[in-house]
Amino acid sequence: MAEFEYNPSHCVPFRDKAVLERVRRIKKEDIDKHPNPDFVIHVRKAADIEMIFITDMFYRIKSAADQGRNVVFILPNPVSSYRHVAHLINTFRLSCKHLYAFAMDEYADENGHIAPESWPQGFLHAMKKNFFSRIDPDLRPPEEQFIAPDNKNLAHYGDMIEELGGADMCYSGPGWTGHLAFIEPDAPEFQAPLQEWMQMGSRIVTLSPFTLAQNSLHGSFGKSGDIALIPPKAATIGPKEVIAAKNRMDINSITVHGTGTAWQRLMTRLVAHGPVTPLLPTSIHQRLRTDFYISEEIAENIEPDWDKEY
Repeated sequence: MAEFEYNPSHCVPFRDKAVLERVRRIKKEDIDKHPNPDFVIHVRKAADIEMIFITDMFYRIKSAADQGRNVVFILPNPVSSYRHVAHLINTFRLSCKHLYAFAMDEYADENGHIAPESWPQGFLHAMKKNFFSRIDPDLRPPEEQFIAPDNKNLAHYGDMIEELGGADMCYSGPGWTGHLAFIEPDAPEFQAPLQEWMQMGSRIVTLSPFTLAQNSLHGSFGKSGDIALIPPKAATIGPKEVIAAKNRMDINSITVHGTGTAWQRLMTRLVAHGPVTPLLPTSIHQRLRTDFYISEEIAENIEPDWDKEY
């Protein structure tokens, strides 16, 4: 049989064929092995990872309250699990006056105008809908302590976090491009050598076509592949804010609406076991103290399924 050799499309941000082939071969039983002992890979059931995320947030809010200090989170969105954190807060009557929540990103239009809180698909809107508004009024922090990038604060967004003593936890998960927040590997706004890239802070970024495709499957956009409905740009934290956080948790558990199909299966292997490079932004966790959670579905071996079509 004749060989058929080809290179990845020029549209693909990371195209090292040798690395791609190596990580494709990583088996489920080996996916949690890593040379950096501070980069701790955990393989768990998806439901267990959600519970770990919920209890981690609640624990940190409670511990900070007991110690009489603020707690500062960098949060991804939209996340319905915040409702469960709010439920625990209400059940245990935990005052959250000391809680500061920073959205890690927010959508923007083609001119860099950041979406207002009133936009239903916006991330600050989702954070307040799923988290802030679910906390009983007498337990809520002041509303101005739930914060997202906007055109007034973007230039000093990282400084706002640092002025509060830094983020106690940055929660994240890789996108289809390997992006962390909306730090895209193919965005012109983040093109720099690794050491310079690591010092880059918040900014407006051009979203990757792959991110448009990924987010067009979100429920908030109709889960219908409507790539024209996704805004073309976004405001995002930079690698600097992720690196500066005191703790990090990265969650890899996205499948296509609970099926066995998962674009994250390959990308998780790349960002956890490929090179640390701006072409794979989430790979920076490999150099940091990070709890890196992989669901059993994402950890499954990559192999053909000849009975599966679209």
